Amino acid sequence: MKIKDIVAFVPKSITPKAGKIYRLYSLPSFDDGRLYETLDGKNIQSNKYIVPDKCILFNKLNVRFKRILRIDESDTNKVCSTEYLPLVVNESKVDYQYCYYLLISDKITNYLCGQNTNTSGSHKRINPDNFLDINIILPGLAEQKRIGKLLSDIDHKIELNRAINQNLEAMAKQLYDYWFVQFDFPNEEGKPYKSSGGEMVWNEKLKREVPKSWKDITFNSFINKNKAGDWGYDMPKDGTIKVGCVRGADIVKLNDIPIRYITSKHSDRLLEDGDIVIEVSGGSPVQATGRVALITNGVIERNGGTLVCSNFCQSFSMKKRVFSEYFYYLWQNLYDNDNMFNFEGKTSGIKNFQTEVFLANYWFEVPEQLIETFHAVVSQYHLMIDLNIIENNNLIKQRDELLPLLMNGQALVNSDLSVH
Repeated sequence: MKIKDIVAFVPKSITPKAGKIYRLYSLPSFDDGRLYETLDGKNIQSNKYIVPDKCILFNKLNVRFKRILRIDESDTNKVCSTEYLPLVVNESKVDYQYCYYLLISDKITNYLCGQNTNTSGSHKRINPDNFLDINIILPGLAEQKRIGKLLSDIDHKIELNRAINQNLEAMAKQLYDYWFVQFDFPNEEGKPYKSSGGEMVWNEKLKREVPKSWKDITFNSFINKNKAGDWGYDMPKDGTIKVGCVRGADIVKLNDIPIRYITSKHSDRLLEDGDIVIEVSGGSPVQATGRVALITNGVIERNGGTLVCSNFCQSFSMKKRVFSEYFYYLWQNLYDNDNMFNFEGKTSGIKNFQTEVFLANYWFEVPEQLIETFHAVVSQYHLMIDLNIIENNNLIKQRDELLPLLMNGQALVNSDLSVH
């Protein structure tokens, strides 16, 4: 049996129309951790494929990255990049979930990596005919369903943990906004300060109203030490240590850093619990700068126990550990709202964030006791996030070890595991 016997490639092309809203499934969206983008047709460039209501989208560009999606929903105006192959599954021959795991298996990926054609050194596309002509062996449909359900249940738990983590992060942001943007932190009676008539006064230096008795300080007042960035070589040398390196692109996905190990002579630059990392250079004229990450023990432990940031970033230790969560969400709030992030200079056309200039700006001084209370709440959120990530890493390892064994018949699903 061949792949073309269980799926049909349905390349129905469409030109998106202005004024019509589409769900666009694309490789960049996948890489950003988004299932799709919602866009007006006028903002979608070039023709796209129509996405069937129930299908599997298989990436034909750089298949080693496995940008493969399960689509099972009936919303209209679904389109995808022509770098995807929309595949409709013949469910009389193969279980839908099983088919997905078959297509993401290393056996299929490794075969295609040996067959694909070079468009350029970094852009390798498979030939759809070669893909559809791959020989496969299927177990019985009942066994397929058991395998598909077991693996999809593991994936469902992984996605649930990720959704919980997104909610925990959102709760922390909301608490920061409630206390330090709206100034409705708990007053001495436990009531929201500003909404309960707490006195606000004008601060001439900050050009804004702040709670009475709150003074102004610079951002630098929070920082104990600038650890700078680091860069080295992959081969260890005398006097160097091998460390994981947080690069600029990793700022937005610190929980899953694709670690590049470097060597460093700067042990004083190692990242510690509570450190803040700022992306100071995007490496291109258009790449974002000023993005922020909070380093926790969980982040460090998940990535080998020893980390520095690259010379595209800058790391800081706080004067007190309890400042870290407050400073992280303060920076995030300013970045997300684009209030103060106009501190970019250019070197040879490359944007660089002028961190020292920015940190010399004034902000209001929050009473330390309130910062400590914020830390006590939010640090627990981050602990739960870390525990969920640890569980996810274990589930991913279990799934990835089970997948080839189940696909080649070396392991069978216990019937007790395939039912709720």
